[in-house]
Amino acid sequence: MLMRMGKRMNVRIILSGAVMVSLCAGAWGQGKTPGPALLVLNKEDSTLAIVDPATLKVMGKVDTGAHPHEVAASADGKIAIVTNYGNDHAGTTMSEIDLVSQSEIGKVTFPGLVGPHGIEILGDKAYFTVEGDQSLGVFDFVANSIDLHLVLGQKRPHMLVVTKDGRTIFVSNIESNTVSVEEMKKKITDWTGTNVKVGKGPEGIDISPDGKEVWAANSGDGTVSIIDVASKKVTQTVDVKTKHSNRLKFTPDGRLVLISDLGSGDLVVLDAASRKEVKRLNLGKSTEGILVQPDGARAFVAVSGDDKVAVVDLKTLEVTTTFTTGKDPDGMAWKK
Repeated sequence: MLMRMGKRMNVRIILSGAVMVSLCAGAWGQGKTPGPALLVLNKEDSTLAIVDPATLKVMGKVDTGAHPHEVAASADGKIAIVTNYGNDHAGTTMSEIDLVSQSEIGKVTFPGLVGPHGIEILGDKAYFTVEGDQSLGVFDFVANSIDLHLVLGQKRPHMLVVTKDGRTIFVSNIESNTVSVEEMKKKITDWTGTNVKVGKGPEGIDISPDGKEVWAANSGDGTVSIIDVASKKVTQTVDVKTKHSNRLKFTPDGRLVLISDLGSGDLVVLDAASRKEVKRLNLGKSTEGILVQPDGARAFVAVSGDDKVAVVDLKTLEVTTTFTTGKDPDGMAWKK
């Protein structure tokens, strides 16, 4: 049965003093945070690396909670929120990071926050999933309040994508084989939900730039489910022959879709219109997080098993270089 509970609640902000940038055996110095910047989480190191996208040099590192998986940055480029997934999905905090001072300024926690994972920021609010109590939440990082804690009742709500107006949220539920579609009615505590059956183990998810389709990469059967946003129904299932798809991202022009295959180490590139494969690049061991540069020129792909990030030219669809940020890189975000 679908359990629904939309409510505001108090949030406990564990304030911390300035967190010094982690130094790696003297190899990392703290420089000024560039604008723009690429943010890369290193799961094994429990750090956030701040990278200059022009030089691909790490300009600083900030300690996070244990085993961070996903990160999002505010539109003004000042704040990042990190979900500290933890070992065995047992993390209980999210880190709030000041990107100007390169320091963790607080940890967010509340009852039921176990295994926070997917996250997006829209305005002053961070939308995130919680695997432990099968919910999603909305954290206002200016007011320091949880504006929504909505129990979905679906197993392992993992990644999410939010429409530009913040009124519809799509959540991939790995162990329920569904995508939850949550639509706001009149206010942020009033939502109606639909669970759309997709393939086995949906994980990576994204919405097309025109807002008409949501694509879910199914980690368990090598397919992608394409959902029509208007009807909230799967209109097509595409066999992309992945061993364990991990993330899925559209390019800003909506022309290409990138899928990382954790099982094979491949990056699969699809033509969005024809749904056909146009390229398959083997990047190494365990490809995971994907970040497409806002101008669509490059994609950054975390090759977690090789402790590197690959840079893919989206015109030639070739790897131009790789660089390192730490151990087990994964989730990424773009700071303006």
